[in-house]
Amino acid sequence: MSTRDRLSRLTADLVVPPVPGPVAASAASTVPATEPPGAAPTDTPSLAADPVPLETRFPGVTPRQPGRKTGPGEMLAFRGQMLAAEGEVARLRDALQQFDGSLPTKKLDPATVVPSRWANRHDASFSTPDFIRFKADIEHAGGNVQPIVVRPLGADGQGYEIVFGHRRHRACLELGLPVLAAIWTAPMSDLELFAAMDRENRERADLSAWEQGTMYRKALEEQMFPSQRRLAESLGVSHTWVRKAIAVADIPEPVVQCFRSPLELQFKHAEQIADALLADRKGVLRRAEKLRQSERFSAAAVVAALVGKQRMAGEAAREIRVGGELAGRIAWDERGQATIRLLPGVVHADNVGALVDAISAVVQAPTRRK
Repeated sequence: MSTRDRLSRLTADLVVPPVPGPVAASAASTVPATEPPGAAPTDTPSLAADPVPLETRFPGVTPRQPGRKTGPGEMLAFRGQMLAAEGEVARLRDALQQFDGSLPTKKLDPATVVPSRWANRHDASFSTPDFIRFKADIEHAGGNVQPIVVRPLGADGQGYEIVFGHRRHRACLELGLPVLAAIWTAPMSDLELFAAMDRENRERADLSAWEQGTMYRKALEEQMFPSQRRLAESLGVSHTWVRKAIAVADIPEPVVQCFRSPLELQFKHAEQIADALLADRKGVLRRAEKLRQSERFSAAAVVAALVGKQRMAGEAAREIRVGGELAGRIAWDERGQATIRLLPGVVHADNVGALVDAISAVVQAPTRRK
């Protein structure tokens, strides 16, 4: 329907009010001259006369204020603001994507942070020259730059347990500095904590074989894993790696005490000691008892002495005899090095073979102390 049709429908019922007397007279006097003389005036006003104001049902129109936006204009402006806001949100979302998966960090009082129940650091690791240099670097920087990772101990959030970063925490604790920590806010099981700690230690390659093995053995003792194989599968490492690490931790404590620090124990040492224990356990433990009473030697010298391949310092010098006659003596220093002293005139072309056999017999004989 056109606008004209709508207006016609709306004004169809309009009634023209009666014209007052004076107005009617005025209207009669305005009859056009073209009408015949003496014609009776009609009640309809002439079109040439001034129009008579009519009453309508339309309300008055309020003029629009200058500068004021219309409804459609306001909607367009609002739509523009919405588009701008959506664009800003998208920009911020893109900017935050680079932090996806990040943990919140906070400086904590190291006294409120406790080592993990799976802590695998031996006390000796906090007194090595490497740790002393490490602590000096943290002191120079005013704190640890690389945050440790912790999980809340309870709902109150007043205490934390270390997931990994025990050395950084220990350094800050001894220096009296706050420790920068990334707080693991999502629920974390003991298994997840154990796996995260193991992965961090293997990536940093600063955990000794003995500490690694002790960590694995403790997890098995507390039945976190039913077997070594399941432990290896859960951690994503080979079963051989787990077996070798646990072999180091399984070395008897009396044997471990022969070393200056258990941190010196390596996988190759554990294999030699394990073979010697299997062949002659009593003999290895007896030699370990003697070693603990003597001065501490290098790890290689201790292993050689434990497995019977090296003499110990303080052992009585052995006599070398050829055909029942004294030919010389052999003795060992604190490093396990042997010194052979032969008597003058003993060595000649006729008895070289016999002399070598005599020395070999002395070396292979059981050890004895002075």
